[in-house]
Amino acid sequence: MDLFDAIRNRRSCREFLSEPVPEETLHRILNAAVWAPSPLNAQPWEFIVITNQEAKERIYAEAERRREWLRERSGWKWLGRYRVEFLKSAPVIVAVVGDPEKTGADRFLEGGGLGYQHACAAAIQNMLLAAHALGLGGLWFTLYDLKVIGEILRVEPPKVPLALVCIGKARGEPLQTPRKPLSETTRYLR
Repeated sequence: MDLFDAIRNRRSCREFLSEPVPEETLHRILNAAVWAPSPLNAQPWEFIVITNQEAKERIYAEAERRREWLRERSGWKWLGRYRVEFLKSAPVIVAVVGDPEKTGADRFLEGGGLGYQHACAAAIQNMLLAAHALGLGGLWFTLYDLKVIGEILRVEPPKVPLALVCIGKARGEPLQTPRKPLSETTRYLR
């Protein structure tokens, strides 16, 4: 698959078939993640592979609780229609855990200490593109309380469960979402 086609055609998947993800396929996706760039090559990520249904149910319950809390707090009506059941049906959820102690030299700069998060984001993007290239759907999910998910996954502070990546065979075609034109998002300093 052409890289630019993969970037352009990859979409978030919220409906999965129950087919398990073959171990070799999952290994290829995780291997793509570790080739992401990171400050000082610190590789500040760890991955927790979740296939246990009870763990998925606990994650779902936390996400549902947080969705309702955010709907009430924000007033965003769309959150009343947003469903997180895919957390229970995704064959695999990969928790991406970041280590703030492995950030780069940015830790010494004002507002710094975010390099580890950026590196983990690059790893997540690599995972999503690899999953798409291998014929699978994926979703980058962050609607949860960090502390609660950390407890569910037994993540020891100061490490942080930055995202959950749902992976599996898509049920149907994911929704095609528009993108803003470059003219609205780009400016040049010449």
